[in-house]
Formats: sequence, C-alpha cells, structure tokens
Amino acid sequence: MGVVSPVGNDLDTFWSNLVAGNSGVASIQDPELAGYDCQIAGEVRDFDPAPFFSSPKDARRSDRFAQMGMAASVMAMTDSGVDLDQLDRDRFGCMVGSGIGGLTTLETQHINLLQKSPSRVSPFTIPMMIANISSGMVSMEYDLRGPNMCIVTACATSNHNIGEAWRMIKFGDADAFVAGGSESTICPMGLAGFGNMKALSTRNNEPERASRPFDVDRDGFVMGEGAGVVVIEELEHAKKRGARIYAELTGYGVSADAYHLTSPHPEGNGAARCMEMAMKHAGVSPGQVDYVNAHGTSTGLGDVCETKAIKRVFGDYAKNGLIVSSTKSMTGHLLGAAGGVELAACVKAIGEDVIPPTINLENPDPRCDLDYVPNTAREVKINRALSNSFGFGGHNASLLVERFEG
Repeated sequence: MGVVSPVGNDLDTFWSNLVAGNSGVASIQDPELAGYDCQIAGEVRDFDPAPFFSSPKDARRSDRFAQMGMAASVMAMTDSGVDLDQLDRDRFGCMVGSGIGGLTTLETQHINLLQKSPSRVSPFTIPMMIANISSGMVSMEYDLRGPNMCIVTACATSNHNIGEAWRMIKFGDADAFVAGGSESTICPMGLAGFGNMKALSTRNNEPERASRPFDVDRDGFVMGEGAGVVVIEELEHAKKRGARIYAELTGYGVSADAYHLTSPHPEGNGAARCMEMAMKHAGVSPGQVDYVNAHGTSTGLGDVCETKAIKRVFGDYAKNGLIVSSTKSMTGHLLGAAGGVELAACVKAIGEDVIPPTINLENPDPRCDLDYVPNTAREVKINRALSNSFGFGGHNASLLVERFEG
C-alpha cells in the first residue's frame, strides 16, 4: 500500500495520525486563493515528487495529481516486495485513476492561451491534464504490460479502479495490479466550482474542526488532496512469491442511484445495493461485517442518506454491533483518491485491531444514530471491513476486505 495524504506522506505516518485523531485540515497556503468563501482544505504538505520519478524532468512535466499518484504507486510497489524480473509483466496491470485529472494544468494553460498566445500553451498540456495519465506513467515506470486503464467516477474512482482490477484478476486476465486513485484540485477552479455549489465548509476560523461527519453542525465537506494505491494479486500468485499479505479483498459492489447529478438518493437505495453486492460476492452476511469506513463526507444530505443505507442493509445489527467511522473527518475529502486511502485505513484497522475515530462528532445529528466511534480510536478485533465511496452522478462502489488467515 502507498499513501500520500493531508495527515502523512507515507503509510505509517498516515495511519498513526488517523489513530491519534489528528486533523490534516488547515488554512489554505496559496495567497491566490485568499478571496474565496472557503479558506480551508486538507493540503498535502512537504511533498517532494522528485524521488519517485526516474528524472526531475519527468516530475516537472506532471500535474500535481499525477506526481502524487506516482509517489503512492512507487511506495505500494516497494511495500509489496515484488520482484518484477521473476514475474510475467504481460499479466501485471495498472489502474490508477483520478476523478477530475489535471485541473490546475488546465487552468494555468488556459490563462496562457487567453492572456498570452496559443504558442505559449505548453505542449505537455494534454498529457498533464488527462485523468488516465497516472496509470500510463506507472506502467511505463515499471514496464507493466497488462491491462491498463482509468475509470473516472468522481469520488468513487479509487474503489471502481481497485474493484475492476479485482474483477479482471478473478476473470483470469491478470495476476496482479497496481490500483487506486489520486487527486489535486485545491486551485481557483476547484474552490470556485465546489464553493458555488455550496458544497464546501466555510468554518474558516476553525479549520481542524470543519470536517465533522454526522454532526448536526456540519456545513459541507472539506476538500482534500492526495493519493492512495494498493497492489492486489491473485492469492496463489502472492503465496508463490512469498508475499506478505495484509488482507484479502473478497467483495466488490457497484451500483447507480439514477437520481440526481450531485445529490444522493434520499433513501440511500444505490448505496444499499452496492454494499449488499459486495457482501454477496464475499459470501458473508451483514452480521459478519465488523466495521464500515463510511463515505461520510460531512454534507447535510450525504451523511443522512448513507446512514439510512447502512440501516437498510444491516438491519438491527446496524445499531447493535456494527461500528462505523469516517476518516474524512481528519483527511478531508480526497475526491477520486478517497477510496484508495480509505481502503488502506480499513486494511490497517484489520491488521492493528484499531478503528480510527470520527473526530469533531460533538453534537450528533439525531438522524445519524449509529456507532461512529466519536473522537477517540477504539481497540477492537476486526475480521471484516467495508469501505464505501459514492460519487457525483450517482456512482457507488464498496470494497470488502477480510483478515487473511494464511
């Protein structure tokens, strides 16, 4: 696993800050964004992309989202211990997606076009901007010649890329994949676009307390940036090379709300079907799932609809045994990268028997009445965890991971 996030630029730092309940949300550093209603974000700090590229030139010719996607991919490949010389690179795929792609590049080059001249638009504009470029760059870095693509489904992007990679492995088209997502849209267009939708929190005077899923005082999500990437393999393939196996990915659910461009279905119907499908694939009953890492964005509608969906799927167990939390309370919402970093959180939770908290949950919304692990991490044995990601356009994806017993 590899993680670049507002709470840490490597897996261990990311996890330790989640468990400690530390927020990565702060005032935005870029002075060009000073006039916007929202002045807070989960920015990645002290990130140097250069060590993750073959040459400094390659790093400079990449949008920030692709730089972080490459960094997380390199960390995941290193963590996997894979020896590519001993494997069939034709059967090693890559699916590292992005919900939006190089928005900063598009913005800056459009300014060059309008204020300077067409000749001043960088010849690297298109490859820097397109959402699939991380997947292409990672495959070229490692000469991975297996299936390579990028699914773009807004905030469900990472889960769809990981889930469809899982499906291709099960179908027999690949032995292994680098999969996940990356995102970086804390820029004028990103802030203005989400801000004018009234989707963002404007709790500017208390940045670290702004992302507050399931709390009655929530006022919108906090934009974050980063990347989350995992290496997944067919089980016997992993065993044969003596891999350290963090957990087993056993279920993947996918559905559509078919309801609204940006709002979730009011009863959480699509989210419910998604979770049910993941459990069906895994062959487990609702009572066998210990933890749900909720999409939990800190929006008025989203948190309520997801709570309804969880109740619909898990029945009485939803309020009598199931544990739910939202790590977005600490990282903010990483959009297309959210599912990748949250799957990493689920896998670490299983490995460490610790559930990260939902911080800032001080005044629970009466409509959100589940066990959300408020404010303090909880030590408890976890055998199965479900990770939810739901995106604009009504795209839903859930991943189910289990403790690997050997």
